[in-house]
Amino acid sequence: MSKTTLTRRGVLKSGAIAGAGVALPTIFTASSAAAYMNEPTGSSVTLGFNVPQTGPYADEGADELRAYELAVEHLNGGGDGGMMNTFSSKALKGNGILGKKVEYVTGDTQTKSDAARASARSMIEKDDAVMITGGSSSGVAIAVQGLCQEAGVIFMAGLTHSNDTTGKDKKANGFRHFFNAYMSGAALAPVLEQLYGSDRKAYHLTADYTWGWTQEESIVAATEALGWETVNTVLTPLAATDFSSYIAPVLNSGADVLVLNHYGGNMVNSLTNAVQFGLKEKTVNGKNFEIVVPLYSRLMARGAGENVKGILGSTNWHWSLQDEGSKAFVRSFGEKYGFPPSQAAHTCYVQTLLYADAAERAGTFNPCGIVEALEGFEFDGMGNGPTLYRGEDHQCFKDVLVVRGKENPESEFDLLEVVEVTPAAQVTYPADHPMFDGGELGECNPGS
Repeated sequence: MSKTTLTRRGVLKSGAIAGAGVALPTIFTASSAAAYMNEPTGSSVTLGFNVPQTGPYADEGADELRAYELAVEHLNGGGDGGMMNTFSSKALKGNGILGKKVEYVTGDTQTKSDAARASARSMIEKDDAVMITGGSSSGVAIAVQGLCQEAGVIFMAGLTHSNDTTGKDKKANGFRHFFNAYMSGAALAPVLEQLYGSDRKAYHLTADYTWGWTQEESIVAATEALGWETVNTVLTPLAATDFSSYIAPVLNSGADVLVLNHYGGNMVNSLTNAVQFGLKEKTVNGKNFEIVVPLYSRLMARGAGENVKGILGSTNWHWSLQDEGSKAFVRSFGEKYGFPPSQAAHTCYVQTLLYADAAERAGTFNPCGIVEALEGFEFDGMGNGPTLYRGEDHQCFKDVLVVRGKENPESEFDLLEVVEVTPAAQVTYPADHPMFDGGELGECNPGS
């Protein structure tokens, strides 16, 4: 027995309870099905892929774009279908989205908020994109998410790890599959205590923008709860390429752990400088000096080479996972490109399928229908175990991986080993947690 009620967005929604991957049927009223931004009128629908093709996160952007292209191929019925075969929702049929062929346009964010907003705006206004996705910088993601909210299109965030994306800067039209800085701290802390003890002195170097700030805050809180002392926190410019002047003061600080709140090319360069200064071989306070990289990726590990051996961090996903979804995606990606995908590729591929699936289940491209379909959606088969898209903040909750640089890699891609699969319950927090408070989700904006 189910009942039907009118939601705050004017959508009729069944009151029946659904399990993982089972959608609540959504039916639009005449008023809510009226005009909305970039309603497709022809035989195709356009998605906008906005990635860093230049700048410090360009490697991540290139892999994101590969994943987007693979997702479009699968949605249109090409290839082997990848994760469409393992996804718990069975709404996708390989005939595009709602029977329309999927096309796409691309932009270069340059890892700059203004450039990212400009390219996203062009995709929306000139190319009629119904959804924008991408990014490897939280500053970019937050800027583009705000633009999409104003314009009335959906933003499916790519790689963005700042707490603020689904915290103080959350928006009703925006959704994040990727994990966040708080989750990294919650996953890493028990492993750090087990391996390094509870009596440590930490020195932080932090990228000077929203992601770095919230990553530092999260790791400081998690490690100080263990008993660690924070010796110093130093901000570094995102554009920096040589971190020697920031590493040198660590030597005389009394710290016995260096936490690099850096990502992409920044992390590759700062870790390389730290190793050049001999930190990995030092003994301080009677303990082996340790380096921690809270947010890791295979692409960063490749860039840093030998320097990553033994270095702990966290990641959203890794290609070595043996669940059916991960294996299907790795196989499809590997056959198309000749190497395994990164975590950035994974989350972007998944976000594209989740958008398409939501449109199918909602029966419309209307952004408010997409929002209704994704809020509270539970699914599986996408590589992270059972996953929830929480309605209160549009953040996904799922298992998080703690990884370490491999001492004896078997190939150029076998650079990280999974130390711990942290269950979703351990990294889940209330929507009003202080690190995420201060913003309002607001209402869905359908645009026109």
